Amino acid sequence: MFAIVIKVIFDLLKTSNLKPETHSRKVSVLKAVSWRVIGTIDTMVISYILTGNIKVALGIGSIEVVSKMVLYYFHERAWLRIVKK
Repeated sequence: MFAIVIKVIFDLLKTSNLKPETHSRKVSVLKAVSWRVIGTIDTMVISYILTGNIKVALGIGSIEVVSKMVLYYFHERAWLRIVKK
């Protein structure tokens, strides 16, 4: 699944002529999505190890993926404002 997400991101970057160093909003969103895939898999694995319950692990992962993706996007945009000053 992760490989598919990364391929889609690279395809979007190529077709849109976007480069990560441009710091466009689209690139920030794509980076947030790819990072959340990694983070959510990690969260689900740890949750499963700690609880032994796959349903609980999937539930925690599904809530976490949305909240952290939104938080990451705003964090990224805030840092770009700080760096530009």
